Amino acid sequence: MKSYMEQASEHLELQEGTQVMEQLLIECYLLPGISTKELARKTLLPVPVAAAVKREFIKAGALVQDRGVRCTPDGSAWIEREWGYGGLNRSLHQALLHQGEEEGEYRDILDVLETLFPLRPSVDVRIDQSKCTPETSLRRAILCLKQHALIGKRILCVGDDDLVSVSIGLLLQRLFPGGNHTATRVEVMDIDERFVRFITDIAKERGLPVQCHSVDFREPLPEQWRGQFDGVFTDPPYTLQGMSLFVSRGIQALKRVKGLPVFLSFAHKSPEFALAMQREFVRMGLTVCANFPRFNEYEGAEMIANRSQMFILRTTDQTEPEHQGVFTDALYTGEVRQTLRTYQCKQCSKPVYVGIQGDLATIEQLKNQGCPACGHDTFDMVEKKSVSGDKERK
Repeated sequence: MKSYMEQASEHLELQEGTQVMEQLLIECYLLPGISTKELARKTLLPVPVAAAVKREFIKAGALVQDRGVRCTPDGSAWIEREWGYGGLNRSLHQALLHQGEEEGEYRDILDVLETLFPLRPSVDVRIDQSKCTPETSLRRAILCLKQHALIGKRILCVGDDDLVSVSIGLLLQRLFPGGNHTATRVEVMDIDERFVRFITDIAKERGLPVQCHSVDFREPLPEQWRGQFDGVFTDPPYTLQGMSLFVSRGIQALKRVKGLPVFLSFAHKSPEFALAMQREFVRMGLTVCANFPRFNEYEGAEMIANRSQMFILRTTDQTEPEHQGVFTDALYTGEVRQTLRTYQCKQCSKPVYVGIQGDLATIEQLKNQGCPACGHDTFDMVEKKSVSGDKERK
């Protein structure tokens, strides 16, 4: 038997994808009696399109027009069973959606995080780790909830020295106090074995739906994790290469569906760097649907003024990772600063030297300016070597 989503999708081909249909159905479940105009506002759909989606769900038997729009009993039961909304603390859910900055709503979760965060392994600056505050970690989890990307989803943390997985797990326990919620899963991939062990121990001790894996993102993502996830969090090394690689691995892990979110935390950078970064987003077929300056706060990260921004990127039907296979370029900040890299233009094969004593100082400069021979803006890194500051390139 076809699901309500499959039945409603048969006669609709929305450019926004099926994610917005799912959101519309959930809004009707959470706010019975909602108007069509309000549905359009919440889903960012034109009113006629929202009305068309509503009609298809009515035909399928999931919704009914009765003093506004609401779920049928069968529709509600299906949402609770298939998407895991059964047992939801609706008052807390609505408070977090609309008043998420009111600390009183989640003070108990922060209390737990404030006992756990000081126990984290020390940062490894060689791989650009820094410690975000407990408030920031929980703020990310609540943002995921507000984006309708949490309940019933499979979420991946591409690196997690910020314990976002733990914050999500604790938030779920508050949202589903009955303790029988099993529809949401969180997985962590990290190169640092210390954090893999630390998060695994917390998850076991507190019964959180979190699994951890030791993964080096320089290597191709293992096949069993490709196309499996509904959303991704990452706070990558603050280099253009690091951002592009970590987002690429996240894309590989996401299902091939339009509208899935990538929650990207990244330092505030110069206009030149920001331009190169947004070129990478476009090249990977991602849209920027939101940007929150100074969203993240860190302990002792003076180099970035203790703050970074949060991007919400979303997939499209053109989304493809920039990096598919083995990654050989410089990745971390210290590595980038101390290397001379030879890039080759993909269009005309001209070599360009980037780094210490190179033709250009950074890869973002190269990508913004384009190949000096043909103007093309995509390159392969073909050679990398360490260079001390007093040496000259021959």
